Amino acid sequence: MASAVPVAEYQRRREQVLEKLEACGETAIAVIPSAHLATRSNDTEYPFRQNSDFFYLTGFNEPDAVLVLAPHAELPVQLYCQPKDPQQEVWHGRRLGVARAVEALGVDVAHAIDDLDEHLWQLLDGTHTVYCDQSNQDFFQQLLGLAAELRNSGKRGVQPPQRWQDVSPWLHSMRLVKSAAELEVMRKAANISVDAHKRAMQFVAPGRFEYQVAAELHHAFAMQGAAAPAYGTICGGGENACILHYTENNAVLNDGDLILIDAGAEYQGYAADITRTFPVNGRFSEPQKQLYEVVLQAQLASLESIKPGATLQQIQDIAAKALTEGLVALGILRGSVQDNMEQATYRRYFIHGLGHWLGLDVHDVGDARRGDKSTPFKPGMVLTVEPGLYIPADAEEVDAKWRGMGIRIEDDVVVTETGHDNLTAAVPKTVIEIEAWMQNK
Repeated sequence: MASAVPVAEYQRRREQVLEKLEACGETAIAVIPSAHLATRSNDTEYPFRQNSDFFYLTGFNEPDAVLVLAPHAELPVQLYCQPKDPQQEVWHGRRLGVARAVEALGVDVAHAIDDLDEHLWQLLDGTHTVYCDQSNQDFFQQLLGLAAELRNSGKRGVQPPQRWQDVSPWLHSMRLVKSAAELEVMRKAANISVDAHKRAMQFVAPGRFEYQVAAELHHAFAMQGAAAPAYGTICGGGENACILHYTENNAVLNDGDLILIDAGAEYQGYAADITRTFPVNGRFSEPQKQLYEVVLQAQLASLESIKPGATLQQIQDIAAKALTEGLVALGILRGSVQDNMEQATYRRYFIHGLGHWLGLDVHDVGDARRGDKSTPFKPGMVLTVEPGLYIPADAEEVDAKWRGMGIRIEDDVVVTETGHDNLTAAVPKTVIEIEAWMQNK
């Protein structure tokens, strides 16, 4: 499947990093490794998932590779990857190989991964600062070992690196604002996920199991070209909806309960993330409808305020006020709205943030705050908006009719020049829309 992100865009991203390295004032390089295959059990592996930073700079989806960016080198953009090996490929799948990497990925030169240490040994000599991901301890220790070899080599004139810097802040700042090509991929991921949620909404019925609902979602993802879910699919019926990251998905769905589905496809590396909550039997009870409307109004109020210059904290405050007003009106919170806002009592039932960045990772990178200020929205930023209310089954302080209900509504939103675009609005969301869609089987 051809990538919607062109090679030229990966080249521009690498040029940005090279420019930053040149601006350091000292000789500097950046070294970014790929992910490795992870063992599932004995001699079987989990499906491979590339390191997001490495993928962002290369578009290369193979394990055991390293990108080196060295602006002072004759060939600044260097890729180290697995060479072609017919015997290995017949067992484990085709490789791009060294010979094709330059043309396919737009790098300056490619070498076999086994040659990495030899080439890095030479590149590190005389380099003042090395930018790398120090959280990748295995690879960082490999780099430190090479630097120690230089230091202890006994050769005159050898100069090992003087400083080690984290490259992640540069890359994560770049990743925060999506390009037009990235947004095209994210729209596709969102559309696939929208169709899957609509399919699951019509599949749900009393007596079916949560894992069967998850299977419907995963089938819909795969049939439209999404290789896998972007994260562990959540299909929580009844009280299970109050567990935020519930992934067991092994319970039967009961007549009269709600089901919360939080699921999104990963398409060409990019994630979608949608949550809908609806009645298993297709009809909201009156208490379910009342609590659902509180969450829905909080989400709609938050969405209205998304535009360039606004912040996540601002829309979080809007949601908190709407949730508090609704909880007070229903008698779940007692006292005035103002007193409850000052004491943040809504936090008893709204136990997570309003949203997060979305991109190559479902909880994507990028600062939500800069110092003591929230990061202002810019066109091209993509975030989720997901207010929720979760009334524990043992919440004796509230009327029994509310207990055991978990409700979350989540959409994926891109900030535009004039406001925002809800990428996932086509999944039924109002009470009327949901009930009508569930009956339209």
